[in-house]
Amino acid sequence: MKLGIIAPVKEDSFVQAQNRGLSFLEFTINEGDDVDGFCSQIEQIAQWSSKYGVEVGSIGRWKSLRINEQGGIIREELERCFKLIDAAARLNCPSFVAGCNYVEELSLYENCTAAIAFFSELIAYAKPKNVAVSSYNCRKVNFVNTPDIWRVIHGHLPELGIKFDPSHARFFGGDYLQETLDWGHRFTHVHLKGSLLVNGQKVDEPPAGMDQTDWPSFIATLRAAGYDAGLSIEPRKSALPDHLADKGIDFSAAYFKKLLLED
Repeated sequence: MKLGIIAPVKEDSFVQAQNRGLSFLEFTINEGDDVDGFCSQIEQIAQWSSKYGVEVGSIGRWKSLRINEQGGIIREELERCFKLIDAAARLNCPSFVAGCNYVEELSLYENCTAAIAFFSELIAYAKPKNVAVSSYNCRKVNFVNTPDIWRVIHGHLPELGIKFDPSHARFFGGDYLQETLDWGHRFTHVHLKGSLLVNGQKVDEPPAGMDQTDWPSFIATLRAAGYDAGLSIEPRKSALPDHLADKGIDFSAAYFKKLLLED
């Protein structure tokens, strides 16, 4: 497994990753972000990656509507995803991550059918470029986030992977270890984000390793499921004071290096 971090698109992100001994950066170009602007920086990003010896491990797009009220794919959004897949291919990035919105006017069957159509287009476009497509288990503008839905959509699409974050399972009453044991063979990318609940209520998202997640058991379960891809630290705004934020990231990087038995 490789250890990396979600970071802004700038040279200093590569510098900091190198200083922390991380293998890759992950970029999230979400709803409201400038896809064309990101794509215009690809050659510069490739130069930074080569200069600092830090790969681009995943590119993702969260919070966007993919399906319209009639159940059709929103073509403009599909084209944005295609551009990001092209960017991933140019950067030798193996992973593209996206979700799919639920349309309340449609039945569950119609929503699943629409999501399958959307992910099928992404897979067909990305496969010749050696980029794997994954759904994510975040709940933001996305219903493809639990085993019940995976059994339908991923059951129908054997080439669709899963980007997994145990905090989302914890915050919504799931069993992240059971989900990892059952579905880890389909995981293609993993986020490391802390989670703190008190009496079942979300309280904070501390730096990973300073939270309640049983990370040693999670990493061991990933290994048992045959997972051998990226682990991406996700820094979050937490109750940790701002002046300690960088130290929180340092802690997470050092903590997971120990769990991965790295020097």
